[in-house]
Amino acid sequence: MHETDMTKALLITVRDWWEQEPERPKITQIYLTVGQFTCVEPASLQFAFEVQTQNTFLDGVKLVIQETPLIAFCHRCQQEYYPEIGIQYACPKCQSPMEDIRSGRELKIDRIEYIQPEIEAKTGSLR
Repeated sequence: MHETDMTKALLITVRDWWEQEPERPKITQIYLTVGQFTCVEPASLQFAFEVQTQNTFLDGVKLVIQETPLIAFCHRCQQEYYPEIGIQYACPKCQSPMEDIRSGRELKIDRIEYIQPEIEAKTGSLR
């Protein structure tokens, strides 16, 4: 279950950002993009996040996960296609092996929503 390790990495990244903030904002939501080809199971990631954030500065924070589909490009057919997850990822038209992945490998923090002390709700990002 590599979702546990991914959650640990997420927590370290968010904590590093949070600790650099002068007034330590109250984080309310974390938005992630997870590609289908990463083999990360969103429900498992959600569960690992909830367990690992208990009694921490992220306790009660909502994790919002957006999945992106696996999209490949066939150079022989000159078309994009959605490979079926499984043993064979070949182009459905010509059966060429999948070589050019256009989408589906993403695993990133899109944004963090937080409330700054003494200020109304504010949205920030890690950029």
